[in-house]
Amino acid sequence: MNWDIIQGKWKQLKGSVQENWGELTDDDLDKAAGSREQLVGLIQERYGLAKADAERQVDEFFADKAA
Repeated sequence: MNWDIIQGKWKQLKGSVQENWGELTDDDLDKAAGSREQLVGLIQERYGLAKADAERQVDEFFADKAA
């Protein structure tokens, strides 16, 4: 899924993102505001993942949403 589209639909996608990564708060998701880099950074921080692992999770999650 194109990140411009994700940013435009962020309010609709926030619930799904929070279901998938339950440790992210509403404030975290507001801060990310559809930014891939922000979301990856927050997931790294909350889950103690390497950047590559967080990026893979984000990319796989949004690839499923585009299908």
